[in-house]
This record gives sequence, structure tokens and C-alpha cells, in this order.
Amino acid sequence: MLTFYSDDHRLHHGRCELIDGELKPCFEMPSRADHVLQRVRDQQLGEVRAPSDFGRAPIERIHSADYLSFFEGAWARWAALGHDSDMLPFTWPARTLRSVRPDNLHGQFGYYSFDAGAPITAGTWRAAYSSAQVALSGQQALAAGARSAFALCRPPGHHAAADLMGGYCYLNNAAIAAQAFRDQGVGRVAILDVDYHHGNGTQSIFYERGDVLFTSIHGDPRAEFPFFLGYADETGSGAGEGCNLNLPLSAGSGWELWSAALDTACQRIAEHGAEVLVVSLGVDTFKDDPISQFQLDSPDYLRMGARIARLGLPTLFVMEGGYAVAEIGINAVNVLEGFEGA
Repeated sequence: MLTFYSDDHRLHHGRCELIDGELKPCFEMPSRADHVLQRVRDQQLGEVRAPSDFGRAPIERIHSADYLSFFEGAWARWAALGHDSDMLPFTWPARTLRSVRPDNLHGQFGYYSFDAGAPITAGTWRAAYSSAQVALSGQQALAAGARSAFALCRPPGHHAAADLMGGYCYLNNAAIAAQAFRDQGVGRVAILDVDYHHGNGTQSIFYERGDVLFTSIHGDPRAEFPFFLGYADETGSGAGEGCNLNLPLSAGSGWELWSAALDTACQRIAEHGAEVLVVSLGVDTFKDDPISQFQLDSPDYLRMGARIARLGLPTLFVMEGGYAVAEIGINAVNVLEGFEGA
């Protein structure tokens, strides 16, 4: 299996995030991708390639121009104010406030974010831009005839909406790749999100569309981040009615419950008539993940990959979460090896 990867991910290394009432070191750190890459090489999964640069146009098919302009220019504006610390938002347009875009940098950061877990640093834009190019390079490989590819993206993307960052995510890599398939003539695309946390950004991007099916297995949002999206009754709207499938599970769920949900998702993908599959590959479902509550073990990821392979679809794996850093490489590559060996 081809792997696409860029060292640019190291340009984004947030110093802290707001969690449990404290500013703590970011769980989303460069060593995550380093461990996965090392495991890819140790297991001789296949060739590792640098991404091609497809420019901004494919990104603009998903993200709004004003959001991209803010994100790309935010650090320069911050530095011009004399700051060198991470940018973190502190005010958001909550329910009783207007959803209006202020002129002030802090106000705009609140307008374009939904939590204090996505710091902007001097290198964040470049890292996120390159992460999107990694996903697009994997997409190009499938378009050229590859059965599968692995986009080792960092930062991750599935929490990022068209004009919103949060949950460690800035540009929605999986959505950008899915849209590229559509723009190149693929009639029906499916996205399978196996990250512990619901891919709220991906859902919102495709919620009113019938050409891209979004399926997600995740922690119940009544108790788990992102809290405000990911419920089972969210099934799509308009042309997208029936093309959104959420399968929330309770804390403590292990392989038996999780794999049953995977079977349900795979059945829906087959019914959709998908011609290609994009997998948002989060391995924070692992039993020792520090910010998640499922109980999957490393061998389960081999079975996960084998089940996905049974769909018989060209498949692009896009790296998302996973914060048990010592095991992230084993678990992510197990999925890929399970897929390849099926």
C-alpha cells in the first residue's frame, strides 16, 4: 500500500490546549505521525511518497474563501500585535449572541472556531495545507488505479467544517479527498469515520447532499466531544436525507458492539452503491487512549481492516485521531495490514 506523508506536519506543534479547566500540553503532537510513519517502514507496508501540490483549488471546493483567508493570515496578524505565544480563541457566538464576523482578530477567531483545542502557531497553516495535499495525493493514486492508499495526515481534519476549526482540525482532509473524487467523475462516494469522536465537520459539509454518504461510529455525544452533533436521529436533509448514518456507542464498548456497528455501516455503504470509500482512520478507540472510552485492543484493528476490505471498494485511508502515542503506529498500521491481507 502506498503511503503519502509530509514532514511539514512538524511545523504545527501547539504548546497547549484548554482541557478540564487547565491549559495542558496538546494531546495532538508531532510524535503521533512519527510513530505511525516508523511503523509503516518497520512493517514494510509499501513505498512512502511525498505529496504533490494541487494548490488551493481543491481545498476551496470544501472550505469557504473567507475562512481560508482568515486561517492563512491569522498568525501574521497575531505576530504584528507583538505576540509569539499560541493563538487560542476565548469568545464564541453562542446561542444568545449574533453569528456575526467582527473586525477584531480575537472575535474572528471565535467566529471561525468552536473550541479551545485548535491553537494556531507560526506553522499551522502550512502544516494543514500540506496535510490536505497528502490526502489529495492519496486520492490521485486511487484515481490512477490503485486499490488502496494511506494518507498520513497531520493535523487531522474531520472536525473541521466549511468555515470552522476545532478539535485539533483545521482543513477537512477526508472531505477534500471525497470532493476530488466527485469532481473527477465518481458518481457516489462513501466516507466511513471510525474515530472515537464524531466527525461533525464532515457531516455538516455533506449533510444536504445525496452523492456522498457519511457513516460514523463514535462515542455517544450525550457524554462525549463534540457533544452537539453525532446523534442517531441525524440522517441528512433535503437531497441528503438518508445519506447520513450515525452509530453512537456508550463508553466501555468493546469489539463485539463496535464490530456490529461496523457491519451496519458497511451494509449501508454497499446499499449506497458507493464506487469509492474514504476512511477517516482514527485509532483513539484503543483501550488505553487517554481521552477516549472504548475498549478495542490492537488485534481488533486487523479485523477492522479485513472487514472494510470485504466491501471490495477502492479505499483511501486518511489519518485522524489516536492519542495513545506509543501504540498509535501499531494500531493504525494493523488496520492497513488487515485490509491488505483480506
